[in-house]
Parts: sequence; structure tokens; C-alpha cells
Amino acid sequence: MIKRNKLFGSQTRVTFCLPRDVPPGPVSVVGSFNGWQPGRHELVARRDGTRTVTVKLPPGEYRFRYLGTGGVWLDDESADQVDDRGSLLRL
Repeated sequence: MIKRNKLFGSQTRVTFCLPRDVPPGPVSVVGSFNGWQPGRHELVARRDGTRTVTVKLPPGEYRFRYLGTGGVWLDDESADQVDDRGSLLRL
């Protein structure tokens, strides 16, 4: 799931959210906004049974996917678009 909050100016705070244990193990959100670098934006477990990470992004289009342990790739069905290249976020 993706949550978006507009900030002052043109920035948007984007929170990427997954269930705590699906998939099991560490999960990172990787995409065009972070050079597709695993571990740079790792989701953190929360008390509500989810895990999240938040990034601030300027307006634009961003491709992203979730990368789990063992090379498991996941798309986010709540993205603006999902296709064979992954999830697309438009801000």
C-alpha cells in the first residue's frame, strides 16, 4: 500500500507499506528515486502489524518494486500503474 501526503512546496511524503511478515525477512523498496539500491530504503516493522518506509519526493514519475530476501520481487497493486516493468508512482 502507498500513502501520499503533500508537504509544503512541491514535495510529497510517500509511505510504502507491506504486512509485517509477507514476504518473510527484510524488504527494501527500490526504484528510480534511489538508484535501485537494495537496503537504502528498508521497511521497518511497526506495532500495527505492518512495516513501512517513508521518502520525500519531488513531482515526477517513479518506477519501483519491493525486493525481499532471496531475490523475491513484489509489485504494489495500489500504485498508479503496474506492468511488466514494475510499479509506477505519479506525483
